[in-house]
Amino acid sequence: MPAARESLLRAAEAALSAQPWPAVRMTEVAAVAGVSRQTLYNEFGGKAGLGRALVRRAADRYLDGVDRALRPEAPIPGTARGSACAAERLAAVAEWTVREARAQPLVRALLTGCWDGALPSPPTMGLRPGQAAPGPAELVRAVSERAATALAPEPAQRCELVVRLALSYVLAPGADDAGPGRLLRLTGAGPAGAAVGGAAVGGAALSGPNRTAGVR
Repeated sequence: MPAARESLLRAAEAALSAQPWPAVRMTEVAAVAGVSRQTLYNEFGGKAGLGRALVRRAADRYLDGVDRALRPEAPIPGTARGSACAAERLAAVAEWTVREARAQPLVRALLTGCWDGALPSPPTMGLRPGQAAPGPAELVRAVSERAATALAPEPAQRCELVVRLALSYVLAPGADDAGPGRLLRLTGAGPAGAAVGGAAVGGAALSGPNRTAGVR
């Protein structure tokens, strides 16, 4: 029952956004979704199965966003449509990673491995059948491989570096919370792919001028 499953997942997401996972009740999720409690159990086998499906859904949505950011036709502020170079696409992936991790606790937990009691149980490592989602290392590798494939011959190592740079902003935001604009400078991806400064790797700068560098 695809429609019932989708309705249940939406209802569970809404419940999780309003209260911690241990407080979410299956009867309430089923009622909001407009289906019976038995339908919920038929679809997911119970609360643990529903939680795994939510985690998997969060991972899939994040990776779908990565794919969108890597498409050449995806719009980037300050650039003409279709003109984005590899550096700009990587910057878009970094910005998406930070934005989604800040907005979605499940995505943040998946990327960092930092889970708490307010979320469904963390997934085990691996992508074998029955497992909910990749662990942090696997998710970073998946993003890096997608970026390297979409931006070939961009080196896979540089793609991974950009993802890990974005994760550093997830874990430790800047004091001024500069956000995506600063990420663009740090990845060397300004408008039209212009490098902003710093040491170049693979034809693009990895870091730009930083007014606080002298006091670190």
